[in-house]
Order: sequence, then C-alpha cells, then structure tokens
Amino acid sequence: MAFSVSPSVIVREVDASQAVPGVATAPAAIAGIFKWGPTNDPILITSENQLVDRFGTPSDDNYETFFTAADYLSYSNALYVARADDGSLTASGTTLALDANNNVIAEDSTYAAFDAKYPGALGNSIEVSWATTDSMIKTVAAVGDIEANAISNNSVTQTIDFNASALTFETANTVAAPSVYVGDVLVIGNSSVGFQEMTVATVESTDIDEEFGSGNTAVTVTVGTTTALTFTTRYTLAETALTKVSIVKKWQHNSLFGKSPSAGNVHIAVIDKDGLISGTPNTVLEVFENLSSTVGSVDPQGASNYYPNVIENRSSWVKVANTAVVDAGIAQSAVNSVNAYERMSAGTDASTESNATLSALAFAWDTFKNTNELDIAFALQGKGDDDAVRANYIVSNIADYRRDCVAFLSPSKEAVVDELKTNEKMTKAIAYRNKVQNSSYAFIDSGYKYRYDKYNDSYRWTPLNGDMAGLASRVDPWESPAGYRKGIIKNIVKLAFNPSKPQRDQLYSSDVNPVMSQAGRGIVLFGDKTGLGLQSAFDRLNVRRLFISVEKSIATAAESFLFEFNDDFTQTQFKNIVDPFLRDIQGRRGIIDYRVVSDSTVNTPEVVDANKFRASIFIKPARSINVIELTFVATRTGVEFDEIVGQIA
Repeated sequence: MAFSVSPSVIVREVDASQAVPGVATAPAAIAGIFKWGPTNDPILITSENQLVDRFGTPSDDNYETFFTAADYLSYSNALYVARADDGSLTASGTTLALDANNNVIAEDSTYAAFDAKYPGALGNSIEVSWATTDSMIKTVAAVGDIEANAISNNSVTQTIDFNASALTFETANTVAAPSVYVGDVLVIGNSSVGFQEMTVATVESTDIDEEFGSGNTAVTVTVGTTTALTFTTRYTLAETALTKVSIVKKWQHNSLFGKSPSAGNVHIAVIDKDGLISGTPNTVLEVFENLSSTVGSVDPQGASNYYPNVIENRSSWVKVANTAVVDAGIAQSAVNSVNAYERMSAGTDASTESNATLSALAFAWDTFKNTNELDIAFALQGKGDDDAVRANYIVSNIADYRRDCVAFLSPSKEAVVDELKTNEKMTKAIAYRNKVQNSSYAFIDSGYKYRYDKYNDSYRWTPLNGDMAGLASRVDPWESPAGYRKGIIKNIVKLAFNPSKPQRDQLYSSDVNPVMSQAGRGIVLFGDKTGLGLQSAFDRLNVRRLFISVEKSIATAAESFLFEFNDDFTQTQFKNIVDPFLRDIQGRRGIIDYRVVSDSTVNTPEVVDANKFRASIFIKPARSINVIELTFVATRTGVEFDEIVGQIA
C-alpha cells in the first residue's frame, strides 16, 4: 500500500545493494578458414576437442589459424570462433525426381533427400542411410528346393554353380522380391547349413541388378520374376546336402537399432564412409531412431518427431534438402524406398588461409563488432600476413571500433621462419610492425613457434598470437602476462626467431614484444608493450587492460542510473557503488590511488538541464617492472654500511 489517510503501517522497500560487477576476463575471438561448421556465425568453443567437433581437424590449408585457436584454449576455456564464408560448396546427396506414380525419373532427377550440413569437401565423406519397416529385413526368396543342375558335387563341399542356370524356388513358397540397394546385405542359406552374407557393392544397370560381394566373392543377381534369381558367379556352402535354401536381404545398419521403426516412420544413420571425419572408414557419426515422415508429428514428450525438424535441430553433419518441397507433399516414402543409401558429393574447399580474400575474412570478423551481442577481451589474428592488411582490419574494425578488447598480432611466417639470418628476421619483424597502425588496443609479438600436430603426425610452424592472448587470459587485467613467472609458452618445441639481448632492445623500442628462449628457464614472453607508438601509460598492456575492465564494469553499473533524477542522492549513490569496486582493485595491487567525483562540481546546472549525468574517475595505475638495476658495492672492512647507503646511485 503506497498511500493511506487512516492509521496504518506502510512498508517500503529500497534496494541499496547495487554494486559494480566484478572484473572477469571475457572470451577471445578468432575468424578464419576452417574445414567444417557454420559460416559467419560466432560459436563459443570451450576446448580443443569441441573445436575439432564443430570446425574439423587442421589441414595444410588452415593449420595456422586452427592452432592459434587451439593454443589459446590450452590457456583458457572460452573462445568465439567464426568460420569465414569463402565460397566453399556444400556436398549434396543423390538427386531424385519422381513421376506421378512415385517412380524415379533418372534422367531428370533434381531432388535430394539430404545434403551435408555445412560447406566443405569434408562433407563428401558422408553417407546417409535409412530404413522403413519393410526395408530393415525383407525376404527376397522364400524357402525352396534348388534345381539339381545348379549343384555340382565335390569331396569337400556342395557348390551351387549359379553360372549353370537360374536358381528356381518352389512356386508355392515364393514372394515378391523387394527393392535391393547398394549397401544392403544378402543373407543366403538355411538353418542346417548356416548362412553367409554378401554386401551389395555396385548397381550395374537401371534394372533391378545389384552386385553382391563379401571378401573376394562378387555376385550379380537379377530379380526377373518372383520365382527365379539368376546368379552369374559361384556360391559355396560347406554341406553335403543343400535344399530348402532361403535368401533374405537386410539393411546394412540393422545392428544400430533394436527393432524396425513403426509404420510410417524411419531409422536414419549418418556414416563417415571414407573416414575423413573420424579417421576410420564406415564410422557411425549419428543415429536417429523412429522418426516420422508425417508433418506435425510429435514424440511422447511433445517435441517434434518430423524427421526434417529433428535432423535440423540435432544433426551436426547433415540437413534435409529442399525442406519446402518435402513439406509440400512429395511422397517421401517413395524417396525412402528408392534411395536408402545416399552418398554426399561435390563439396569443395574454396580457399586456404593463405589465399583467402580479405572480403571473406572481413565478413567473419564483422560478426564480432556488436558490443551488445558479444563480450570479448581479445581478438586473435591467427595466421600472420606479410602486408598487415588483415592485421590492420582487425585493429581498426574490431579492437579500435569496440574499444573493449585487444588485438593480438604476429608477423608473417615468411618474415621469421624462412632460412634467414637472425638480424634479417629482426628487421622483417620490425618492418611488419611499422605496417600496423598505432593503437594501444594492439599487441604484437616477435614470431612463430614449432609445435606438434597430433592430427597429421607432423610438426608445424604456427603463430604465437594465440599464446600471447592465452597468457593474458590467465592474469588479472592489471597484471603483465610477461616474464619467467607468468609468461611461459606452452606446446612448443622451438622458436623460429630467438632474439638476443641487443635484438630484443631494438624490437622492444619498436613495440614488438620479444619471445625468447633461455637455457634452463624455458621459452617466455619478454615484453608487455602495446602498439601505441608513443610514451604513455597506455603503452603497457596491463594499463590498457586495467582501463578496459574498469570502464566496462563501471559503465555497466551506470546503466542502472538512466532515467533517475540527477540530484545529490543519485550523485552520492553512484560514488558509493564505484568506491568499493576501485578500492578492491587497489587492494589487489592494480591501482596505486584513485578518486571518484560525481557531485555538483561536474554536474553543473547546465549539465543537469541537458539531461546528463557526469562523473570523473581519476586512476593512478600500477606499473609493471621492465628494468631491474642491481648495484653491488665492495667496501673496506672498517666502513659502516649506514655511512654509504644512499650515497651510491
């Protein structure tokens, strides 16, 4: 109750618990060429395994970008990855066209049941197989006696010589032969002699001719009538008497499912046929059980069970092609019965990370521009580019544009990995830095590292910018990530360029942060300068990151004051929530001193009348030690130390 004339108790609630949110390191971001995954769509990745699952393993075409991302994830667990749309083509399945009787029109087929989920040649390894109730297990020929002239005797086995004549079954026991497809399994025999299996290998003609093979056995069978099967090779059963033989065909992936699907439903298996995805041919990637071919159908939990919807929402490898056509009423059951094994083809990889256009990469990078949608702390360049065009795009259009993240850059591989003299590598690294625009939101390292690629059992030269950002992610924003205590590089065999002390001096004076190897101390980052290009507090990474974190946190807290009154109460309230936040950072050694001014001295009548609120926040940032001077003094025996302390500089 907000108002009362009569005596009463009025309860009011005032929220005085507001506070500035704590400082936390946001995820990093990278864009580039990958073998798989959605394009121009940032995906949050938390581990290297997830990176592989969503974007594929590295290849000769993209290993520098891939391992930049993987190396960062070895230090941290949050990275947005955007795959560039470089014009790669999506692998698609066999196309089918149906006539009025739901028969396939081979010469005019334009309809595919499935396509690969994403663009790329990796999709060519995918096969989609499905089965209805009738196609899981189906009798091809019922139990019947074999014609005598089809049998030849020898001392070891009874051999059915199918070259001799057709295999004829008793008329009373025959059934109509079902459709048989490449990949189906033919089971032949009886309970007394046992059964042998042969798998459909190829289709030989537009008739129902299939070639069956198991090991070195290849059999071609023509189903011409319901009473005869003509074989063109030999089939052997180890038994002295061979009668009452049956032939049954079954779906190749029967063992993946407990039973046949319900009437009108379908089982679907997604297979890595060539092993390009999993490393092992015929690996099962996904299975979908008992999906419906009826629009609007749901499962017992009320979720959609219509197979295009399920595949769209749950599959990482395939999608239903031409969903609108399916929904419009094409008899999908006819497609299912004709095309039970659909192999993807015609997928391509259009670019490598070396020849990818700036346009393709720029669209991917631009997905990180909106600060309201994505919160990032670092932008990883990935592969270095010798002309620094990509680097400058990242700095100007991401880091400087957002002003809440730092771009981490490396010189090109050609500058520091080729068999050059060490001084030439230093000169080229500095020349590269000079091509990059000045910005306190940029951090440039000195090169590349040699690391092991477990996916291809080889060693690769990869850029260091993923490691640099990874080191920064492990320290508080106001701390330097460099040095022997905090700057140790992971996953490294050796450096492409190990600068000496004089070379480090020149690199550092040019805003290039050296990474060096020292015997017994490891390989470490030995610098924390930004690319500002002039002497300032913001020429150090820890100061730049301190101000980014403080500005983001206080700005977020300030949003709650929008549309409040600009009076003494609001001004004091703002100061009271900012003070504890900065005091905490001061206590953690990030700030030497600070002051918050949000009173009438800055909120003048003119400011208030303009519907504005102002606060001035003064900060003395803590500085990292870049030089240590140690003076050792030898004295005479009779000298008192107090006499000379302070006299020697």
